Amino acid sequence: MGAQWKAKGKELAANARGRVFGKLAKEIMVAARGGADPASNSRLRLVVEQARKVSMPKDTLERAIKKGAGIGSDAVHFEHVIYEGFAPHRVPIMVECLTDNLKRTASEVRVLFRKGQLGTSGSVSWDFDHVGMIEAEAGTAGADAEVAAIEAGAQDFEPGEEEGHTLFLTNAADLDLVSRALPGQGFTVLSAKLGYKAKNPIDPTTLSAADMEELEAFLAAIDANDDVQHVFAGLAA
Repeated sequence: MGAQWKAKGKELAANARGRVFGKLAKEIMVAARGGADPASNSRLRLVVEQARKVSMPKDTLERAIKKGAGIGSDAVHFEHVIYEGFAPHRVPIMVECLTDNLKRTASEVRVLFRKGQLGTSGSVSWDFDHVGMIEAEAGTAGADAEVAAIEAGAQDFEPGEEEGHTLFLTNAADLDLVSRALPGQGFTVLSAKLGYKAKNPIDPTTLSAADMEELEAFLAAIDANDDVQHVFAGLAA
């Protein structure tokens, strides 16, 4: 669990790779609205680096940049929208979407929240911090996460989503700066994005096995929606 929930075994699904590419392509298009050159657009540079790490085909990446930057005849425009509310058992969640049809997305999200509670703007976000999240792994022997966090300017760190990974947390404005500094401290950056971290996360051990199964099914259904980019749940690691 942690700052960003991920469905168990999602990477094993046959279409997982295509879904990852699709979500990254949307993020690239949105970032490219600030300029098509990653060298002068830090937001685009971070997403492009992430796309390359998962081996997104070069032509797919370049096409997404052109579409987002409005280059060519097939330019597209995605809206960024966040839905907030509660999953089953009053677990607070933030759902980040990128969509080309706000009405369609709103309708689909309402259906997805049938077993939870869809809130209004501000009903849950007050209990989350907007932060930079950098997933990294030690690239050199003896690399120390605490030292790296201090030297690179991160606010905090915690275990990452995979064994051997570390999640470095930063001020939202410092995401690019810290991402650039971590390799100098012996860490390889795997992904870097802005996200939401719960201030008062719920301890999952307080939920029964049946409750957790229901919660995970609810979150998995939301995460599977094509317009959903990220799901952030208020659960402790």
